[in-house]
Amino acid sequence: MLSLRPATLQDVPLILSFIRELAEYEREPNAVHCSEDDLRRDGFGPNPKFRVTIAEWNSKPAGMALFFYNYSTWQGRPGIYLEDLFVRSEFRKNGIGKSLLIHLARTALAENCYGLRWEVLNWNESAMEFYRSLGSGFRENWKVMQITGEELKQLARRG
Repeated sequence: MLSLRPATLQDVPLILSFIRELAEYEREPNAVHCSEDDLRRDGFGPNPKFRVTIAEWNSKPAGMALFFYNYSTWQGRPGIYLEDLFVRSEFRKNGIGKSLLIHLARTALAENCYGLRWEVLNWNESAMEFYRSLGSGFRENWKVMQITGEELKQLARRG
């Protein structure tokens, strides 16, 4: 039996566990620098930067969707950016990932969002196939850019 619920402050250790398990799955086990304090501050403080939906299968923690708003100047309204969608391996093939995405789609519509957006690793063919089966597609002619670390600091120091 599947149930979905909003995460609470008490879920912070579980959320961090899911994040670490996702990093393992994505072949980046040492890339997580987030702490429970970071999650408490940024997700459950006075000005939350993200939201989390927890999926439980027969009352056992099975997965999560961590998301936040972005904004489309072209659409003139917010969207939902899905940062992490994760289902523990022993619970996969039960429709949990699909249920989490359906929940986010309903949230997007209820909150007058233009849509959902996320990224997928180019080697993760099973995830791409899953997302395509739900009607999603890649944004043609767009590539994701980012600047972090020392390069971010150097850019900020420019006059």
